[in-house]
Amino acid sequence: MLKNSLLLLKLSTQRPMDRLLSSSIERLLKDTLLPKDPRAPQNSQLVSELCRRYLTLSEDDQMIFMQKLATDFDVDRRSVCGAAQGYLDTFKNEDPKDIPIVRLEEKLRQALTPKYMDLFQQIGKVDGGVKFLVDLRGHMLDILAKNANSDLAGLRTMSNQLKELLSVWFSAGLMKVERITWQSSCQMLQKISEYEAVHPVRGWLDLKRRVGPYRRCFVFCHSTMPNEPIVVLHTALMQHVAESIKEIVQHQQSLESTSSLQAMALPSSMENLEEPSRINAAIFYSITSTQKGLQGIELGRYLIKNAVQDLQAEHPSLSTFSTLSPIPGFRDWILTCLAQASRKERSCPFTVDELETITEEEDAGEATAMLYEMIKSHLWYKNETLKERLKEPLMRLCAQYLFREKHRGFALNGVANFHLKNGATLWRINWMADTSLRGLNNSCSLMVNYRYFLDSMGLNSAQYCIKGDIDASSQVLAFAAEQMKLDVESSL
Repeated sequence: MLKNSLLLLKLSTQRPMDRLLSSSIERLLKDTLLPKDPRAPQNSQLVSELCRRYLTLSEDDQMIFMQKLATDFDVDRRSVCGAAQGYLDTFKNEDPKDIPIVRLEEKLRQALTPKYMDLFQQIGKVDGGVKFLVDLRGHMLDILAKNANSDLAGLRTMSNQLKELLSVWFSAGLMKVERITWQSSCQMLQKISEYEAVHPVRGWLDLKRRVGPYRRCFVFCHSTMPNEPIVVLHTALMQHVAESIKEIVQHQQSLESTSSLQAMALPSSMENLEEPSRINAAIFYSITSTQKGLQGIELGRYLIKNAVQDLQAEHPSLSTFSTLSPIPGFRDWILTCLAQASRKERSCPFTVDELETITEEEDAGEATAMLYEMIKSHLWYKNETLKERLKEPLMRLCAQYLFREKHRGFALNGVANFHLKNGATLWRINWMADTSLRGLNNSCSLMVNYRYFLDSMGLNSAQYCIKGDIDASSQVLAFAAEQMKLDVESSL
């Protein structure tokens, strides 16, 4: 408590809120959290005014406000001790059969609930309040990330408490699955374009393609946030599992014609423009959670399951479901391994022969440094010879990264962890799958297919969640085994 107060004093000294503004907000907080009659209609007006005032604050002042909320309106620990002592005393002095256990536990539960949770409940009842709370938690996460070395335990606890509340309000059963087409509202289409985080939308024509024939765009929506996509899933309907983003784009372009694009603007069903014989596989090539404040609340997995059900209802013979997923962090992992090898902190992930072949440098130390710069600057990608020399080592290391590198028993890569929890199979690593700057920065152009085999999803998910076991194809297992063999040989 003392550390939090000192931090609050320090922040206030750096950029204090205007005294009138500060006192009015504090008064609103007290009037809202300690009303004479919680059912009074004017209480919602106070809550709305508090939210409006918060949005007028600067980023620094918002942090001060949240620190004050987390500190001054936290759990009343004296009440907790009193309720706990009363609970224990009652058991000591009375026959357990006669104890009103439910009432005692409810009193203890109420004492353990922070006062700010009552405020959050009240905000959720006003118009636009749920969206405000989602954004508020997003602000909390930003502050915690920017001040990772500060003592913000109270704010972290408040963020977790708000997450628990939002996870109830945003449970999958309360979400609505909506398919987006070119006839959807302009507002929804615009937001889908703006939120796309995996493959940025390049104009209206690109967006029209992504919701047109042989494509499906599904979103999760919530009744309290109309025209606001919570999770967005883009799907390509193809004849086989795509190996690259270029293949998906070319597939779409080959099916288009001027007449089909014109037909997309008509109210007739887009399915009339599709030939069922051309649809053998559904490729989930982008999934985006749009609300930072809902971080940690798993919704994407349920959207994928709903999408599979909708697609099978539309195409009963469709049985091949796969992703074409990015591998964010893979390039950074390789660079870290090479940097550690240069400092003699670990063995080099490339063999001595590979280093010499790739860089044409005999000295292993110099070759490691050269390879680090090649990968960091993308120089290798501009040279066809280097691309060919790096293909097998990078494919092998990618298998190692996805299959063997773990964090707390689960896949180190966040995208892999997401799909493996869903019960997907780590199926195929693809070379030169995304040659955009984003793809090179993420993973040296590599992408991966996670296959959703419907009959084995439940078992795969259980094995992964309980034991951390990853179901992988022979391609991935062969690459990973080869890399492990080389690592063992280099360590001898």
